[in-house]
Amino acid sequence: MIVSVMGAFDIVVDDGTEKKTIRLDRAYYGLYIPKQIWRELINFSSGANCLVLASILYDETEYIRNYNEFLKVKQK
Repeated sequence: MIVSVMGAFDIVVDDGTEKKTIRLDRAYYGLYIPKQIWRELINFSSGANCLVLASILYDETEYIRNYNEFLKVKQK
């Protein structure tokens, strides 16, 4: 779950076939991003703060860092 605590920013979400941009600019709205969705956070306003809530501890090995690799995984 991603929330804009202060300020605003855009999140580009991509499922491998379609991209959509969502603007977060209210602290009472959040965006849930399920597994295997590529996301980019862009266009931060001055002083913006992004809060990310997760259900498990971060594990580097569980993440894909390369977009082309992500597309290969999604095509399987």
